Amino acid sequence: MSRLTLRLPETLHQQLTNLAEGEGVSLNQYIVYALTRQVTLSYFVSSVTEEEIQQQKLSFNSLLEELGKASSSEITTALAEREMTPPEKDLDSSTVALLQQKIKNATEASSKIDSDA
Repeated sequence: MSRLTLRLPETLHQQLTNLAEGEGVSLNQYIVYALTRQVTLSYFVSSVTEEEIQQQKLSFNSLLEELGKASSSEITTALAEREMTPPEKDLDSSTVALLQQKIKNATEASSKIDSDA
């Protein structure tokens, strides 16, 4: 574990102390939690404007149109040539089925939204 000396404005120090007390943890634990949360959010979450979403949809649809439809022999060839990787150890058949159901539900919901628009 690393050690860091940090100078904080008194008001910020007091606010952090109050928040830590409210959570029932030490000031150090609270600061580590807050920093971890902030780093995680900034690493994984990025906002996308509605305009960017629409542009991605248009690009995707354009790509689909350019690709056209593949024949069954082309699909068979592509599947035979793909790289196979072993599944993750925690990825059992019930997890796969659950994920497939979530994808199906999301696709159906998206289709319904698109048809209503």
